[in-house]
Amino acid sequence: MVFSRNRTWFSSVALIVLALLCGVLGILEYRSTEEIGAAERTRVYGALRSRLDAASRAFDQEISSACSALAPNPARIEASGPAVAYAEQYTRLKKRYSQLFRRVALAVPKDGKLKLLILDPASDQFLAASPPAGWTPMLDELTVRLHGGIEPPPPPVGLILELPRFGKVESHAGQLVQEWLLVELNPEYIRRTLLPELVNVYISEEGRLDYDVAVVDKQNPSDVIYRTAASGAALSTVNADASAALLTEIPLYYPLRRNEASGADPDTEDADAFGGPRRWRLLARSRAGSLGTLVRQSQQRSLAVLASILALILGTIAVLVLFSRHAQRLAEQQINFVAGISHELRTPLTVIRTAAYNLRGARLRDRPDQVERYGSLIESESGKLGGLVDHVIRYASAKSGNVIREPVALNKLLQDVLQTSRPAIENAGVVLEEKIGSNLPPVLADSLALRHAVQNLLDNALKYGREGGNWIGVHADAVTDEEGPAVRIDVSDRGPGIPADEVPRLFDPFFRGRKAVRNQVHGTGLGLNLVRTIVEAHGGSIRVKSGPSRGAAFTIRIPAAPDGFQE
Repeated sequence: MVFSRNRTWFSSVALIVLALLCGVLGILEYRSTEEIGAAERTRVYGALRSRLDAASRAFDQEISSACSALAPNPARIEASGPAVAYAEQYTRLKKRYSQLFRRVALAVPKDGKLKLLILDPASDQFLAASPPAGWTPMLDELTVRLHGGIEPPPPPVGLILELPRFGKVESHAGQLVQEWLLVELNPEYIRRTLLPELVNVYISEEGRLDYDVAVVDKQNPSDVIYRTAASGAALSTVNADASAALLTEIPLYYPLRRNEASGADPDTEDADAFGGPRRWRLLARSRAGSLGTLVRQSQQRSLAVLASILALILGTIAVLVLFSRHAQRLAEQQINFVAGISHELRTPLTVIRTAAYNLRGARLRDRPDQVERYGSLIESESGKLGGLVDHVIRYASAKSGNVIREPVALNKLLQDVLQTSRPAIENAGVVLEEKIGSNLPPVLADSLALRHAVQNLLDNALKYGREGGNWIGVHADAVTDEEGPAVRIDVSDRGPGIPADEVPRLFDPFFRGRKAVRNQVHGTGLGLNLVRTIVEAHGGSIRVKSGPSRGAAFTIRIPAAPDGFQE
């Protein structure tokens, strides 16, 4: 018993230690998951930002290359004049770039003023024309720059690029500008062709676009230049996962020297306040939610899986401990059973051996009364041995499921059991209250097994229930409940009852109550388990109601036979 307690204590301590280790492992894994999540968040953001930066560089490179291609060889300009040279150069590139440019113009200094020549798409020639809407402030500002003046620039108008060509003659203001090539980009072409191509090449992955992408005006973010088709909240600089600047390296119409004169750094975002280079922003947001949310959800899923694994480990350990304790308890019960069987066998065998030895003696030959007494003793003790063997055999047979079921009339079966037990009941001075209904339906049962189950309950009532009240009740009625028609058999007594802590284990194999062990009442601890096994093999159930000094009442419910078996 001490060894058993030590094993129980050791298993409990081991379970606690393993639980603590799993907790420590969970904490370490949680921290590791946090670090991995932070690294993954940085990686995902970095990868998206790299894609956007690549798209931004490609966009700027495409426009810069187109603008640079419009500038003819200086020698050709000197030979043919600016209008002819630029017109010829545009004609050579018209098929490739005509959709990119909305307007192409030249601003040529003449008599201290600027003469505006606009390319006519029909004739591919530069013709004198009035400034288009919104161009006048730009031309005025270029005129000021022509004379070396500095003044705050007007707000940018449209997508106008200025490409000055400087001459070799220097003035007090620096190199003289020979002319300006002014190019206005076509926003429709950029929106419908150029930007979708860039998104498909640099932001899509394997032909699948997992992001909402938009291009907005930096100074007026509500002005959306381009957006992919998507659902959800409008994409803005506030809810975007990442962004990149567009038109950073394009000579848009803005005087960089004015930023320098005002003390602003042209390479910072403050340059935007002066009509600086970063007029557009390329924005992207994951369609499945913000990248931060997705990373957190992935992290939470990982933690949930980890918690499930740790819970499974702890649950498995707990189940193993419970099974080991159950196996240990069963082994102890089996040891007690073997000890009980040995004791039950030793007593009648000793009596039989002693009686046989005495019968062999010559002194009993002339005493027939003693011979008869020893014969009766041998018969009684051998009957006990037969009953014990029969008990064990029935237990093994019931456990193996060998139950033959046929229609049985319970009225006759119960009367036979009571008739068999009546002499013992009368000798014990016990009052038997018998109430067996006359209309009990037949049941499908093994009559011998069912008889043994009822007999066992009756014997237990006679053995344990006499103390405090010499009364035994056997009642049987036909009932109909939610499970259908059945027969209910009650065997009750008014004895001392069963302790509440022993009731849950009452039907366990080899279990014997403390009082039975203390009073050395003979038994194997198999009787009630055998009763439950027999009843459940018949599709029935058994329950017990008891309490200290309230007696015990066992109730068996056996389903009635189907209609085809009714008499």
